This record gives sequence, C-alpha cells and structure tokens, in this order.
Amino acid sequence: MSSRRARPKLLAGAIISVTCLATVQLAAFPAAAAPADTAAGDRATASAPSSRAATSAAVSRIEDRTARAVAVSLADAGWRSQVRDAAVTDKQLDLRALTGRAAAAQAGKRLTSSLASADRQIAAAKGLGADTGSLLRLRLGADSMRKDLKAGAAPLVAAATADDHAKTITAYDSRGAAHTLDARKAPDRPVYVLDIDESKALTAGMKVMRQEFGKHGLNVPQASTAAAGFWTTRITGVELSDDEEPWVKGDAEIYSLVTGFGLDGKVRVDPVEMPYLDKDGVVYHPNQILVNWSNYKYNLADVVMMEEDGSTNYRDLAKAIAGILLTIADQGVYIPLVNAVLDAIPDDWWTDDPDYVDSWYTLAKNDTGRRNGARANGWMTLEPYYVQGF
Repeated sequence: MSSRRARPKLLAGAIISVTCLATVQLAAFPAAAAPADTAAGDRATASAPSSRAATSAAVSRIEDRTARAVAVSLADAGWRSQVRDAAVTDKQLDLRALTGRAAAAQAGKRLTSSLASADRQIAAAKGLGADTGSLLRLRLGADSMRKDLKAGAAPLVAAATADDHAKTITAYDSRGAAHTLDARKAPDRPVYVLDIDESKALTAGMKVMRQEFGKHGLNVPQASTAAAGFWTTRITGVELSDDEEPWVKGDAEIYSLVTGFGLDGKVRVDPVEMPYLDKDGVVYHPNQILVNWSNYKYNLADVVMMEEDGSTNYRDLAKAIAGILLTIADQGVYIPLVNAVLDAIPDDWWTDDPDYVDSWYTLAKNDTGRRNGARANGWMTLEPYYVQGF
C-alpha cells in the first residue's frame, strides 16, 4: 500500500487556510542564522539523493538475485514441500529460520549462507544496524493462489517491486528461467514473493532515526512527569485514501514524524510507529498517543506521515532532516515545521515512489475531532488524553 504520488506543492495560501496566525508570525521574523554544523547538514542533504538511488538499486538487485536462488532451490521436491507447508499457514515466512531447522532439506540448508549475506547487505543499504537480523520474508502473492499451491502446482518466485506504477514483474522457475508477469493482475499459477519484513525494518529504522536525531540534539529527554502525569493527543480514528497497487506489493508500514519546539527551545523530532495502518480505505481505531505535550514548549506541533519501503535509508533520511531543522531557531513564537521537513527530503525521493503520505499542521493540545491531512490523502480524529502518573 502506498498513498504517495507526485511531490506536493504546499502553497502559502494553503498553509494560511490552516493556520493564518502561525504563517504571519513566521513571515514577520528574519531567517535564523545557521549554526556551526549547518555545512555538515548541507553535505548530508546533498549526498542523500545518490544514496537514495543507490539504496533502491542495491535492494532491488539483492532481492532479485535471492529470489532466483530460492526458485532454483525449489527444484528439490522435499524442500519445495517444506516451504509450501510453511507458506500456506504463515502470512510471512522467515526462510532463514526455516533453513536453520534440523529437519530442513539439504537444498534449504544450502540457502542459509546466501540468505544471511543478503540480509546483511540489505541492512547496510538501508542504514540499519548490523544486529538487525533476518529481514527477507517469503509470502504467497495472493490468497487466490493458495488452492493451486496446496494441490502441488509448481510455484514461481518473484522479488517484490518498490515501483507502484510497475506494469510487469519478473518471476523465476526452478530452472532459474525468468517469466514476465502482469503486475496488475495476479497470475493463475502460485507465485511466492520475496520481500523485506517492513515491520521489522521500520522498528530498526525508528531506532536509527532516534539515535541520529539524538546526536543532533533533536529529541533531548525532558524532565520526568511520571508522578504528576501529562497531557497527550490521542488518535481515535485514522484512514488513508485508496490507491490501486500491484498485487505483488504487501501491506504498508506507516510512521509519523512529530515536530515542534522542545522545552529547551530547540526543534524536536519524535518518530512514532503506526504498525496497524497497513491498508488504504480502512478506518482504524488505535487509541494511540501521537503527541506527548510534556516534551514541547508550545501548544502546537506538526505531523509528517511517511511510509517505509525498500528504498528508505533511515540514517541518511535522519541526517537530511536534521541538517535542515538545525537551521531553525526559536523566535519566541511557534513556527510550522512541515515544510522544513519536506524540504529536507531530496528531490529524487519524490520521483516514482516517494515516502511522503500526508501532513498535519499545527495540532493543538485541545484539538478534538476530525483533522484532514494537508494533501487530503488521509484524516485523523483526535482527542486530548491525560496520562495519569502512578
């Protein structure tokens, strides 16, 4: 699932319609002087486009190569049967774990080292820690394929595409021969899709981003409020717009960057995972805390919603965002930060499959009810929620 298309043009008029006061106040102040490490931030931003392209290309190559290796391994009837039995019961199959079982067929055991190598290479390409572990997963391309798979039909293996607009995908048979499939219509024969466990990648990526923001002082821990309790904004409902997607793509993994000014007067960024928000056109009721107001100086915060995909390098993304946000100083009045975050994302992230989903300007502590995103690509219903200390 992806709700992303062309880079949005956030015109001043649209911003004023959301928050006239904040925009006028922003215009009244001169640009803040850049801190000493701005140059480093600019270099990070400038280098990110090539890194983005390199990440996308590297991940695609690794997945495609591994998909072919998995397909060839399925020539072994015993191993093919083991994979089939696991795939019909598990939504996502950790092949590396399956190959490591004592009862795994020899064809599977021979895959172990190549799978481990692929996992390490993907983690490195995405800027994740070496301790991330197995990332590659195998799943059935569509539920409609389950009957034929159980009946013993020989499956193909394809790597998931990161391109929402792909018209065809390449799948491999047990001889390693390539087959071209329609990306919009699921084929009649079973197809295994090799993909990244985006939930696991997102969790690891949020850890990397928090560490990177921490290095730049963008999420400094605030004084404990556990005893007294604290006010938050809670999401009681959320939905994203429906977009046509290739059948080969799996569910989305959504996260949000909550931005504002911390109690120390510096820009603050808090990544928030939203693992339940995996399908367009579905209303979710998570009752999830989005903003912890005890971390913020002003009664306003912004939200930029993003999507994890195979091309995301979390370390580069965090560096790019930090490089821009570090140039913004507290002027004694709240300044909307959505545009700054979007401007930090290099231009080539907006071609084909950018990660931007939607954004919300100037959420206030007392906001209640429905708030539509600035792109009209989603909405949230919000309510103030007090977290009582023990």
